[in-house]
Amino acid sequence: MGLLFGRKPKPRQFDYTPRYYDPRKDESLKRRMTIQSRVRRRRSPIALYYLAALLITALYIYLSLGR
Repeated sequence: MGLLFGRKPKPRQFDYTPRYYDPRKDESLKRRMTIQSRVRRRRSPIALYYLAALLITALYIYLSLGR
């Protein structure tokens, strides 16, 4: 019965101030990370050319072996 009505443990609270925190540096890091993630999402046209060449080669092999 003590489990239902007893005091529940809570997370410990603490006050921590980082020694070497620089908000300007943090903002620039966040900005760089978002820019890099945007750049990574873009596909280069060269990759599309390779994909098209691979597809054409696969179709050629498939059709030449099928006859």
